[in-house]
Amino acid sequence: MQFLRFYLNLLEETSTVAFITSSSQASSSSKKGKDLVETNNASDSSPSIKNSPFNSPSLVSPPSSAFVSALQSPYISPRATTQPTITTTTQKPSPPLSYKGSQSEHVPSTSYTPPSDDFSDDPPDRKLKLSACTPDPAPPRISFSFPVPRVSLAKVSVSSPATNTKLRSSDVFIGFHGQNPNLVRFCKWLKSELELQGIACFVADRAKYSDTQSHEIADRVICSVTYGIVLVSCSSLLNYLSLEEVRFFAQKKNLIPIFYGTGPSEIMGLLNCNAIDKECKEAIDGLIKCHEFKLEANESNWRSCVGKTAAILRAKLGRKSVVDKETVDGIEELPVPRNRSFLGREKEIIEMEMALFGNGEYLESTTPSTKGEASGQSEGLADEESDVVSTRNGKFISLELGKCSETTSEAWSDPNGGRNSLKRLLKTKKYRNTSNCKGSTSVVCVSGVPGIGKTELALEFAYRYSQRYKMVLWVGGEARYFRQNLLNLSFSLGLDVSADAEKDRGRLRSFDEQELEAFKRIKRELFRDMPYLLVIDNLEIEKDWWEGKDLNDLIPRNTGGTHVLITTRLPKVMTFDTVQLSVLPLSDAMVILRGRRKKDYPAEEVEILKLFDEKLGRLSYGLWVIGSLLSELAIPPSALFEDVNKIQIEERSASPFLNLNDEQYCKANPFVAKVLAFSLAVLEQAEGNRNLLSLKMLLVGAWFAPVPIPVNLLAAAAKNMPTGGNRFSKWNKCLSHTFAWCGGCGLGRRSEEDAAFLLVRLGLARITNRQPGCWIQFHPITQTFARRRDYILAPKATVQGVRKIDNPLLNLDHLWASAFLVFGFKSEPPLVQLQAMDMVLYIKRTALPLAITAFTTFSRCNSALELLKVCTNVLEEVEKSFVSQIQDWRQGSLCWKKKTNKKVDEYVWQDVTLLKALLLETRAKLLLRGGHFDSGEELCRTCISIRTVMLGHNHELTLAAQETLAKLVRMRSKI
Repeated sequence: MQFLRFYLNLLEETSTVAFITSSSQASSSSKKGKDLVETNNASDSSPSIKNSPFNSPSLVSPPSSAFVSALQSPYISPRATTQPTITTTTQKPSPPLSYKGSQSEHVPSTSYTPPSDDFSDDPPDRKLKLSACTPDPAPPRISFSFPVPRVSLAKVSVSSPATNTKLRSSDVFIGFHGQNPNLVRFCKWLKSELELQGIACFVADRAKYSDTQSHEIADRVICSVTYGIVLVSCSSLLNYLSLEEVRFFAQKKNLIPIFYGTGPSEIMGLLNCNAIDKECKEAIDGLIKCHEFKLEANESNWRSCVGKTAAILRAKLGRKSVVDKETVDGIEELPVPRNRSFLGREKEIIEMEMALFGNGEYLESTTPSTKGEASGQSEGLADEESDVVSTRNGKFISLELGKCSETTSEAWSDPNGGRNSLKRLLKTKKYRNTSNCKGSTSVVCVSGVPGIGKTELALEFAYRYSQRYKMVLWVGGEARYFRQNLLNLSFSLGLDVSADAEKDRGRLRSFDEQELEAFKRIKRELFRDMPYLLVIDNLEIEKDWWEGKDLNDLIPRNTGGTHVLITTRLPKVMTFDTVQLSVLPLSDAMVILRGRRKKDYPAEEVEILKLFDEKLGRLSYGLWVIGSLLSELAIPPSALFEDVNKIQIEERSASPFLNLNDEQYCKANPFVAKVLAFSLAVLEQAEGNRNLLSLKMLLVGAWFAPVPIPVNLLAAAAKNMPTGGNRFSKWNKCLSHTFAWCGGCGLGRRSEEDAAFLLVRLGLARITNRQPGCWIQFHPITQTFARRRDYILAPKATVQGVRKIDNPLLNLDHLWASAFLVFGFKSEPPLVQLQAMDMVLYIKRTALPLAITAFTTFSRCNSALELLKVCTNVLEEVEKSFVSQIQDWRQGSLCWKKKTNKKVDEYVWQDVTLLKALLLETRAKLLLRGGHFDSGEELCRTCISIRTVMLGHNHELTLAAQETLAKLVRMRSKI
C-alpha cells in the first residue's frame, strides 16, 4: 500500500513535470525517487511545476487571444511528437520547443515521459499491477475517477493562480462522439456561435485522441470549465468516454445535455435494458435529471437549438447579450415569400441535399480503428475512430476502484455482449443518422433553360433547410450587379467594408488593395465554421463584369461551414457539381395550368390545356402565367387559347440595351411572347385607358435592376411616362370576346399598391419580403419582354423616378441601373438623353452621391472614380455645346437672330461649370486616399481656377479646394 501511494505520486509528477533528470539520475536508488516526492509535497510552486509541459506556451493562449488558444481548438486535436521522450540536460530543464517558436501553435508538444523501469522495487503484495492491465509498453490513458477528478490534478489545478497566468481555461467544454459529418458541423456551429458571444469553448471527441497527452489536456479542460455540454447521440451512448463526461458534469451539477437526433424518452427506455452496466445507467440518470433546458437538436431546428443554448449560457455566465449585428432596415433573408403551391422537383431537392449534407441511414461502426494510432496523431474532428489507446484488451485503469475494471469494459467490447444489444435497441427505435460515407461538396449549381424553375427550386430548398444554417444570404448573380450584391452582404454579416482613411493604416494603400481587402473581410466571415447558405441566383457569367476576375477569387475552394447554391443558365460553372433541371412531368404541369383556384374543366378543355403545355414547352414560367390568367379572368381555356393565337407579334428592331441571349430567347419562344403581349393588352383594357398605372409600372419596371422595387418608387417612375395613345388598340376588337369575361373579375382603376397587386395576380411579378412598405419583383423574362415593347419613353421615366429615392443604401442596384441608362458603360452606348438642366440635377442628386457611397461605404474605388470621370466628361460636352451655340448665334445674320429667340441660359451654364468643379474636387479627394497625388493635384488646381473665376478668391468653396491642394502637396512631399 505504501508503494501504491508512492507510485501514484510518481505517475502524477510524470504528467506535470516538463523534463525528468537524466537517465543516470533516474536510475539511482528509490531513495531519490522518495526525495523527489518529498520535494514536490513540500512546495507546489517549484520550478519543475512552473516549467511543466501543461504550462508551456504551446498549451497556453496568448494574452491577446480573444477566446481559446490554438491548443484548445476542437478542430485540430493535440498530437504526439515523433520522439517518445524529450532530450534533457544535466544542468537544468531545457525550455520547451514552443518557447523557441519552432513549433506551430496549433500542434501542442508532447512532453510526457513514461515511468522509468528503475522504479520496479514493487512490494510483493501490490494490488495494482500495471502489466496485468496493459501488456503494451506504452503507458495507458487513465480515466478520471468519480466523484473526485484525476489525482494528478489535485496539486496542479488548472484554476490555481500559479498556472492561470499561462494555461488559459475555457468557459465551456463541448463533448461529442461519432463519425456523422452533420454532427461535427453542428458542434463547429455551436462553438462559433458561443465564441461570438464571448464564451471560450473547447470542443473534443476524445475517442479520436491517440496519445496520452491529448487526453491529459482534455481532462484538465474538463475539470476547469464552468459548464459542460455533451451532445447525446446514438454514438455517444456506445462510447464510455462520452458517458464519463456525462457522469462527471452531472455530479458537478454543471451539465447541459443536447439530445442530437434522439430524445429523453428514448434514452429512458434504455434503463430497462439488461445489456447496459451501472455506469451507463448512472449517465442516463444524470441526463434525465439535467434535462431542465429541454435542448433537442434535429435537422429541422439546428438554428433554434444553437440560439437557445447560447442564450442559456449567456444568462448562466452573466455575460451581456451581444448587440445584434446592425443591418439595414428592411433586409430579409429571402427575397420573396415561400411558394405554397410548389410541387414536384423532389428528386432534384434530394440530390442537392445528398450533395451538401450527405445521405444514408446507418449506425456508426463501433469497431475500434487503429488508423489514428498508427501515425501517432489524431484529428480532433477526424472521420476515423481510435479507441485503442483508451482501451487495451478491453481493460482500463480506474483510480477510484484501484483495480482493473474488466467487467465494466466488457459490456462495451464483447461482440456478443451489451454493445450489440444496445445497438439493436437503437435500431428498433428507428434512429436516423444522416451522413455520407463518400463525403460531400459545398457548392452546387442548378442549371437549366430560362423559365424552367431554377429560382423556385433554390427558394424551396432555402426555406426547407434554413434551420440548418445560421443565415440564408440571397445574392443576385446578374453580371452588372454581382459585385455590388456581394458587397451588400456586409449589412447582413455586420461587417465594415468601407475604405480606410489614409491615417488608419500608417501607409497609403492602392485602390486595388482596398477593394481586395473589402472582399477578404466578407470571405473571412462568410467562409468559416459558421454555416451560411449563400444563394447566387441567375449567375450570368463566370467572371466579374467590371474587372474580369475569376469566380474562384470570390468563392474559395474551402468554404468552411458555408454552402453555396448557384442557379444559372450556363450548362456548367467552373468545376462545381451541377444539377440539370428537366421539364416538369405532365401531371405537375396540368396542376399549374389549372391556376390557383384549381378549377375542374371538362375533357375538351383539358385537351386545350395540353395544347398550352405543348406550345409553352412545359416551362414553369409560361405555365404559371396561363394559370394566373385563367384564375383572374374567369375565362375558359379554349377562349383564352383562341385569343392568344390571334395576337400578331410584330418584328421590332433589337433594343440596344438587350443582350444577345435575351434576344435569342424572345425569338425562340414566340408563344411566350404572345402570352405576355396578351397580358399587357389585358392590363390596358382592364384600366379603361384612363390611368394605365399597372401597364406603365410594368414597362418602367423592366429598366430597373433585377431586384425588389418599392411600389412607391415604381409608381413615381410610371407617372413620369406619357400615355402615348392606345398602343394596343388593334387588339381591342379581336379580344372583345375575352374582355367580356372580365366584367366581374374586379380589374379596374386602382391605387398604387392595387396596381402592383394586379401585376402579381396576373403572374408577371411577385410580392417580396422587403420592409417597410410594399415591394415587388419582376421575373427576368417579364423584364426582357417589356424592354422589347418600349425602350424610348420607359427608360427615361425610370431615370426621372430614381431621383426620388430616399434611402440610397436600400436601392443601390437601381441607382447603378439608372447610371447605365444615362452614361452607358464599356461598349454600351447611353440609352437616355437628358437636357442640360436635367443632367445637372441627375448628377448632383444621383450620380455624385452614388459614387461617394460606393467608394466610402463599399470600397468600390475604381468603379466610383470611373463614374465621376464619366460625369465630368458629360459636363464638358454640355459646356462645348453651350460655346457652340454662342458662336453660332454671333456668326448668324441679324435677320436670323430676330427670327430665333433661342438663348443660352447663363444660369444653367453656371450650374454646369460649378458642378464640374465639384466633381474635380471630389475626384482629387478620392485620389488622395489612393496615393495618386500628381493626378489629384492637377484636378484640384483646375477646380481652384474655375471657382476663382466664378466665385472669387475668398469664397469658402475656393478656400476649401485650396486646403485640399495643400494636403496633396504635403502628402507628396512626405512620400
